[in-house]
Amino acid sequence: MLCLGLLGQRAAAQQIASPDGQLKLDFVLQAGGVPTYSFTYKGRPVIKPSRLGLVLKEGPDLASGFAVAGTSTRSFDETWQPVWGEVKNIRNHYNELTVRLTQAATKRAMVLHFRVFDDGLGFRYEFPKQPALEYFTVKEEATQFALAGDHKAFWLPGDYDTQEYSTVTSKLSEVRGLMKAATTPNASQTPFSPTGLQTPLMLKSADGLYINLHEAALLDYSTLSLELDDKNMVLNAHLTPDALGDKGHLQTPCLSPWRTVIVSDRAGAILESKLVLNLNEPTKYPDVSWIKPIKYVGVWWEMITGKSTWAYTNASNIKLDSLDYRQVKPNGMHAANTAHVKEYIDFAAQHHLDAVLVEGWNTGWEDWFGQGKDYVFDFVTPYPDFDVPELHRYAASKGVKIIMHHETSSSVRNYERHMEQAYQFMNDNGYDAVKSGYVGNILPRGEHHYGQWLNNHYLYAITEAARHHIMVNAHEAVRPTGLARTYPNLIGNEAARGTEYEAFGGNNADHTTILPFTRLIGGPMDYTPGIFQTRISAYNPSNKSFVHSTLARQLALYVTMYSPLQMAADLPETYNKHLDAFQFIEDVAVDWDDTKVLEAEPGDYITIARKAKGKNDWFVGSTCDENGRTSTISLGFLDSGKTYLATIYADGKHAHYEKNPQAYAIRKLSVTRNTRLTQYCAPGGGYAISLVVK
Repeated sequence: MLCLGLLGQRAAAQQIASPDGQLKLDFVLQAGGVPTYSFTYKGRPVIKPSRLGLVLKEGPDLASGFAVAGTSTRSFDETWQPVWGEVKNIRNHYNELTVRLTQAATKRAMVLHFRVFDDGLGFRYEFPKQPALEYFTVKEEATQFALAGDHKAFWLPGDYDTQEYSTVTSKLSEVRGLMKAATTPNASQTPFSPTGLQTPLMLKSADGLYINLHEAALLDYSTLSLELDDKNMVLNAHLTPDALGDKGHLQTPCLSPWRTVIVSDRAGAILESKLVLNLNEPTKYPDVSWIKPIKYVGVWWEMITGKSTWAYTNASNIKLDSLDYRQVKPNGMHAANTAHVKEYIDFAAQHHLDAVLVEGWNTGWEDWFGQGKDYVFDFVTPYPDFDVPELHRYAASKGVKIIMHHETSSSVRNYERHMEQAYQFMNDNGYDAVKSGYVGNILPRGEHHYGQWLNNHYLYAITEAARHHIMVNAHEAVRPTGLARTYPNLIGNEAARGTEYEAFGGNNADHTTILPFTRLIGGPMDYTPGIFQTRISAYNPSNKSFVHSTLARQLALYVTMYSPLQMAADLPETYNKHLDAFQFIEDVAVDWDDTKVLEAEPGDYITIARKAKGKNDWFVGSTCDENGRTSTISLGFLDSGKTYLATIYADGKHAHYEKNPQAYAIRKLSVTRNTRLTQYCAPGGGYAISLVVK
């Protein structure tokens, strides 16, 4: 609760504005030496006066008793080029205020850094090397975000172990009453409060301000969640604890992650923001030539739907050191077999896709889930029906890569014990990308997916992979905070409810109109779109789930759900029935020179245009919620004086995500930058457009 006596004597005050002067940050040291900040946009309050600091496990807190020892300001302006991304060039332009604080009673020092961009604010804590503060344990972070009203929020239940919930749209005052229903079951979950919320948190004020709260550069620190004080509309920092309940173990000199506030009166500006990336350091790798965006198919969806299995046999109670798989009866449903994988490789080669993901290729899948076993997988031993050398040879002959899969079963110690051998096995057999998984409760017991210990492990896996020139797509890992700028082999993450949930009951029809405003703020998502057969029963008669999307919108997601790693997630046999629609997946780029947000409103619709890397081709995607809509866009982003062939993949006349999802229509027309297009989007639908210079 924000009591503070903020109307009392102001001991010190500093202000800094964004380069365009529209955003202003005020720092005030309140009575009692309490550091606070506030933030405005065009004179409108975004964050009212809010506390700063840390609460420590032992000794006086770093949250009061401070005096200002000095301040400094600077301006910074650079343009840098990402290894892969939504645009070719990113401008990093901000004004910075640095406040040096001393705590007279303890002789300790803390430094606050505030960076104000034209699209928002980043601030962090620095703890210099000092005799009075060497090692310390964080009990909680005292950071607050005091809001100016009871905003509309797009939120997930606060949880130490999963983000795989459906987003709830409500006023903040309604969170408490909706929390129980929102906290649906998951393989590993630890909800922490009836008013706990995750970041990125998307908000909209009654007077039309769009506000996004998150963090950047999460390194050697615990993940930030938010505890809502719903009486005062204050969001208090809440860090993920370790097995002992501690929130962080730090040694000076050290830095916290950045706390971020992106704000605009235009929804599309939130999607265009590069603030989180800009608050991360440049890449650590001198050579990035081995990091390549990927479009792939995979032996995956057929297991998710229940048509096939990851496991080779139906035996259980497996002990790897005593089991000979040649002596057990195969279940006849194992998908990762040599002949079947070759079919996927053939399809990838025929349609100019880069790679094939294969899950369930390695021993151990019979008896791993939920048992808390420390040693399940060794990450190098294939099942008897999976011929590693032959598939390496066959894929190479077709110009296709195979993507490795490492399901750790959340036994982090076991993964680290095998990591070097597993990565070397990949090098030896032609794999240059890995999808890792962390399903289930973490081992060692008591640790959480988003604690400091696990965050350090995830980075260790990425940097060790880089030594082997391997790209990483981490599932069930921590949500991204822009670290892909620094470590660009982190080419994908799950960290949200992806397409797989469509086979487990379904995502809401508005799901993909929200994720770009929330989960994707910190980095790309391996959402795995491209499902054409939306009735799961077509693959598994016992599964009555369906994909809450039309076929046309599945195409649009390749544009609206940005990722340099894009999967054509359905089965080749289904794509072969709709090759006219699949042409868009074959054509669409996965790396971009430019991006324009044409329309956007969180929870309702998003329309985005992107220009392919190194080409003149543009692609447009539009997704809408369960209500449907008519979209009208200008093609003014196209080059002047050029005519383009537009191929429009749209919902059919009577399309509906539930009643008639496979109804689509394709038409072609000539367009220029003066063209305006009007296109109907069915409920749960959308459209996709390719634009090629004639």
